[in-house]
Order: sequence, then C-alpha cells, then structure tokens
Amino acid sequence: MAVLGFILLFPLIGFLVIGILGGLFGKRLPNSVVATLGCGSILLSLVFSFYAFIQFLQDPTASRELSLTLFDWIPQLGVAISLKLDPLSQLMILVVTGVGLFIHLYSVNYMGEDPGFARYFSFLNLFTFAMLLLVLANNLLLLFIGWEGVGLCSYLLIGFWFEDNEKAQAGKKAFLVNRVGDFGFLMAMFLIFVTFGTFNIDSLKIYEIHEAQLPILTLITLLLFIGACGKSAQIPLYVWLPDAMAGPTPVSALIHAATMVTAGVYMVARLHFWYALTPFSSSVVAIVGISTALFSASMAFFQNDIKKVLAYSTISQLGYMFLGVGIGAYTSGIFHLITHAFFKALLFLSAGSVIHALHGEQDIQKMGKLSSKLPLTHIVFLFGLLAIIGIPPFSGFFSKDEILWMAFNKHPLFWVCGWLGALMTTFYMVRVFTLTFYGPSHHHAEHPHEAPPLMALSLIVLAILSLGGGMVIGGHFLEQFLTPLFTKHLEVTLSSHTEHTLMIVMILSTLVTAILTFFIFHKKQEWAVHVRLKFLKLHTLLSHKYYVDELYQFLIISPIQKGAHFFWSIIDTLFIDGTVNNIAYLNGYLGSKLSFMQNGNLQRYAFIFILGVLAILLYLGKYV
Repeated sequence: MAVLGFILLFPLIGFLVIGILGGLFGKRLPNSVVATLGCGSILLSLVFSFYAFIQFLQDPTASRELSLTLFDWIPQLGVAISLKLDPLSQLMILVVTGVGLFIHLYSVNYMGEDPGFARYFSFLNLFTFAMLLLVLANNLLLLFIGWEGVGLCSYLLIGFWFEDNEKAQAGKKAFLVNRVGDFGFLMAMFLIFVTFGTFNIDSLKIYEIHEAQLPILTLITLLLFIGACGKSAQIPLYVWLPDAMAGPTPVSALIHAATMVTAGVYMVARLHFWYALTPFSSSVVAIVGISTALFSASMAFFQNDIKKVLAYSTISQLGYMFLGVGIGAYTSGIFHLITHAFFKALLFLSAGSVIHALHGEQDIQKMGKLSSKLPLTHIVFLFGLLAIIGIPPFSGFFSKDEILWMAFNKHPLFWVCGWLGALMTTFYMVRVFTLTFYGPSHHHAEHPHEAPPLMALSLIVLAILSLGGGMVIGGHFLEQFLTPLFTKHLEVTLSSHTEHTLMIVMILSTLVTAILTFFIFHKKQEWAVHVRLKFLKLHTLLSHKYYVDELYQFLIISPIQKGAHFFWSIIDTLFIDGTVNNIAYLNGYLGSKLSFMQNGNLQRYAFIFILGVLAILLYLGKYV
C-alpha cells in the first residue's frame, strides 16, 4: 500500500524542495543540484511504479488492485483522499513516469543555460505530480484536482518565458480554453452527486442504473466529454494546443505525449461503464474523434513551424484514441495512447534537437541538409516518423491498425475516414522530414551541433520504445492485462482475411504516399509550388487553419470584451465608482462647510456646548 503513496510523493517533494531552495537561494543554487533533485524524484517514482507493475504480473488476474485511503477529506459528502492502482492506472503511471523521466533528463541539457532552470524543474515536477494524482485518484473530486493541476501547470510552462508577451498570451489562451471544458466537467460532477450521492469511482461502477436514469446519464457523459475535449484538444476546443508551442520544447513533449492531453482519453476509459450504457454519447465521442483527426491533419499540411506541425499531429492522433474508446474498443484506445507517448515524445525531442542545433530556428523552410550534420537526430526522427505513419514493425502500426480494424467492425465509414487521416498524416510528416533533413540548405548555422549526452540518451531510449513498444505490449498481453477492467463491448464479427486485406491496403497506400511525398519535396519542389498556385485559395484556407481563431475572435472573444468594457464603463465607472466618489465628495463638501465650527474660538465652542445641553434637556423634559 505504501508504494502508492511513494509514487505520488516523490514528484511533490521534488517540486517543494526545488521551489523552496530556488526561491531562497536563487542563482546560487547550482543547476546540478536542481537537475539531480528534479530527475531523481521522477526516477524514484518510476522505480516504485515498476515494482508495483511486477507485483501485478505475479498476482492472479482478479486481485490486481491496490487501494489506499489516506484520510477522510469531506466526511459529510463521503469524500476521502483515496488512491487506487488497477491495470489501467498502472499502465498510465508507467507512461507518465517513464516518458516523463527522459523528458526531464533531456531538459537538463536543453534548458541548461536558461536563468529560470530551477523554476522550470519545479514546475515540471509539479506537472508530473498532478498527472499522477489524476490517474491514481479513486474519486472524481480528487481526479478533478489533478485535472485542474495539469491545467495550471500547462499555463505556467507554456508561458514560461512570460517576458515575451506572445508566449504569455499563449499560456493564458490555454488556461482559458481549458476552463470552458472544465465547466462541463464541473456541471457533470454536480449532476453525478445529485443523482448518485457519491464521487467514489468504485461505488459509481457498481451502482445499478435504472432505465429512467439513462437520459440523465447521457447528459452526464456528454458534459464529461466536453471536459475531455478541452483537455485533449478536440473540436471545438482544440485551438489552445498549437499556440502551446510557445513553451520550451521539452514542455511540448511532456504536454503532448505523457501527460495533459491524454487526460481526456483516460477519463473516458476510466468511466467506460457509463459510456457503454449510453450509445449516443459513445457515438458522439467517436464522431468527434475521427472528425478532429481529419480536420487537424488537414491544417498541418502547409504549416512551416516544425513544432506546430507536431502539435496538429497530436490533435489528430488524439482523435484516433477517442475513436477507439468511442466505439467501445477501450483497450485499443489505451494501446494507442501508450505508443503515441513513445513516438510523439521522440518526435518533439528530435525537433528540439534540431532547434537547439540551429540556435532556436523552428521554420522548416529555413532548414535543410541536416541529415549528415545531425546524424543521430536524423535517425531517431525517422524512427518517430515511421511509427506515427504506421509502418511495421514500429509501434504506431500495431495500435493504429487495431483501432481501425475495430472501427471497420463498427462501421466501414469509420475505417475509410481513419485511412484518409493516416494518408494525410503520412503526407505532412514526410514533408517535414524531407524539408528538414534533405531539402535545400537555408540555415545560417555553419556548424550545427548534435545533441549533448543526456539529450542523446533520451532520444535513443525513446527511439527503441517507438520501434519495439508495439510488439512488446501489443498482441494479447495488453488485452489480458486489462481484462479485469474492460469487458468486451465490441464484438469482432468479420474474418481475419478481411483484417489482413485492410492491413495490406493501409501499408501499401501509406508507403506509396510516403515515397511520392519524399520524391516531390526532395527532387521536384516545383511541382509542390505549381499545385499550391493552382489551388491557392485552398492553400490559403489551410495555411490560416480555416480561420477558426479569427472566427472565435469575432463571434465570442470580441463580443465578450465589448460587453465587459460596456459594463465597466457604465456599471463599474458610473454607478459603483460614481457612488463611492460622490459619497466621498459629499463628506468633503460637508466637512468644508462645517469647518468654521472648528476654528479654535473657545467662546464658540462653549456656545455650541450650551446649545447641545439645552437640546438634551428639552428632549428629556418632553419624553421622560
């Protein structure tokens, strides 16, 4: 039981110690001490997570569960600080601490010259603690605290370089957009307590749902999904995530691979017993997921910021995860969540290595010819590319293929949309890879330097996981490991021959798309220019991301700002400030008019005193 507490405790201690020491000693605190504390806390948490995992493997399937109640928090509501480790949360803590550790190690070199080194690592540890709290919580209220915690940390880390107003605004945008989704989550929690009288997840799971309660349960699951759309950047609340690239690159890897954006998928999987009872909500989850996958993939087509391309790919891959959990293939959705953590962290950190080598340059049009100058980065980026586009035996192939196969069983249209999304992903990822490593050289760095040791170590380990992770945890292992939690909600009715045919179609079409894209952007860039000019309006539309940000600005943000200005100028300034100021003016006016009474003349004071005494006597004589 103590294992649970230690897993959660170490990142919190790291945050507190680094934060306090950094605050007290400032620049005198050596970076080596900060790095040791920051990385050491996550390493210890990972060690205890592995220990718990090994224990789970040795235990019988039915007894793979560990609970720890620390204390009663709100006894009147039956809410306790209670943690639970089961197969789902076990996998999540391994991803959070495992991938998180290598992001921490990478950050030691990447952020080594930054004056905010201690502040950065304290926030990174707090982020990890909040995500661990989210996945280990045994009640929705505690889960919501972790949910809000990762939102706060994303604001702090996206706006880490807050001296730059653009970066500060990006952090604010992420915070506010997530608050919209969190409002839906809060409303769902109110309905849950009113309807079921508890926040405890175990109690909610065994609660007998009557047919009359299904409409309210559908509303609850839809409201929860609104929260998931905010945290996991799905339509229509995805707009914060591309701007989140304003933060340090390792932060992008942490947010987009191991922590915050996976929270929504985890929440739907954790409450799968409700979504299985509400087919309408599940359909909404699946449709929004696949729509987001296609929509965001199209926006990545002509982006030139290497990190923003990866941001849109994250939104798209999250859409596949929601497609999986939406159709009832919960194991497949979690499988893709895990493999995505490997290859997306690898891609972001590889991009960070390129940016680091080119002294902050992020525009792929200003890169090129880096394959020989950054050989390690080139190879590991290629590994990440092959994983995300789904080429066997890389990890993304196994998880994405499993989701699409399950989707085909649900409805062939889901498979067709997923297949199109996969080809679109292949196009924009190969474009980025080609222009960065094989395109014409446009950068001014004479001697781009390869990744330092800790950065290189992180890249190599994540490349290995991107290559072999799908084979190790795929197949029947993951399904058997999660069997106590997920019962089969989606029956496979088609033959294995159909599955193999679809798999071959997917692989061949992906390879053809990849080869053609590489050829065009490596040898025939004039073709790309010709197509762009021929479809200039479409290119402009995609380059400006369908003008969604501008639409939100016009329809939502500007009216709110104008309304706020109106109420400030009329209500606040005229009525509230006016009332206070007029009272103050009246007091001043009366004081100035009556000040003649306080002029130091003793005869006048005596006269006023006598008048006062007479007035009192008259009052007493009349009423007493």
